[in-house]
Amino acid sequence: MTRIFSGIKPTGHLTLGNYLGALRRWVGVDQHQSDALFSIVDLHALTVEHDPARVRRLSRQSATLMLAAGLDPQLCTVFVQSHVDEHARLSYLLECTATDGELQRMIQYKEKGTRARAAGQSVRLSLLTYPVLMAADILAYRADEVPVGDDQTQHVELTRDLAVRFNQRYGHTFTVPRATHPPVAARVMNLQDPTSKMGKSDESGPGNVHLLDEADVVRKKIMRAVTDSGREVEYDRVTRPGIANLLEILAACEGGNPNDLAGVYESYGALKKDTAEAVVELLRPIRERHAELAADPGHIDSVLRKGAERAREMARPTVDAAYRAIGLLPA
Repeated sequence: MTRIFSGIKPTGHLTLGNYLGALRRWVGVDQHQSDALFSIVDLHALTVEHDPARVRRLSRQSATLMLAAGLDPQLCTVFVQSHVDEHARLSYLLECTATDGELQRMIQYKEKGTRARAAGQSVRLSLLTYPVLMAADILAYRADEVPVGDDQTQHVELTRDLAVRFNQRYGHTFTVPRATHPPVAARVMNLQDPTSKMGKSDESGPGNVHLLDEADVVRKKIMRAVTDSGREVEYDRVTRPGIANLLEILAACEGGNPNDLAGVYESYGALKKDTAEAVVELLRPIRERHAELAADPGHIDSVLRKGAERAREMARPTVDAAYRAIGLLPA
């Protein structure tokens, strides 16, 4: 059976983009067809300034929402990254395999580093090296596939490069993974800035639909979404990014095609209204199930504990093999 690994970083409240771009496929496809591991990758949240209590709170919320969306611990492994030491153990070996040049070329390092410096902040070393930790997340489990959004493809390519390089230098140790993408709405854009991704780290509000937003809040955000000049509803990501984003969201909610849907609408208002209602109905059962699960924190703790135990059993043989291959004495 194909093994997959993917994770969610607890740096903000999960959004519609997280659900349409990742979670829904995890629930509907990946956990049924694969040996699937899904992690709250909390170590990645430490690469920038953060509130420790907030990271803990968002880690639990993310785990709860993953289960509320439909991940079944009987079908897949759900766990917190920092609960499995093998991630950090392997990360250092891969740092000894990577080069500073290829890490400095990572787009997210350039973007986030530039923003931090512009704000007068120092840039943490972990912001440069975290793609290596991400590679360790994947390679520790010999994952075949990594379901990611378009913006993470570069990191999976780095993972592939490191796996190949390590295997060539020290003997075959790792599976070389490949990135996979959902067919529609792989990258849901911000409703107020349709040229930027809808990101959970941006808590500014009106451009992001969060999974726990109330129905009226969802409707208001979508009805106020930025559109484009002109009146015709056309699907064109380059010249009509606002309308294209709404069409992709609606298509993803209803299982349609953005190009086909464009021919159905004669006004922006009608498109916004139908998109808003489709999103409200999509998120309703998730919000309701989240409320039930949040009322029983002991159940969440049990799921995460068992998930970490299972993940540890899978990762340890590979990481131990990597330690031997690179030349370290067995303990």
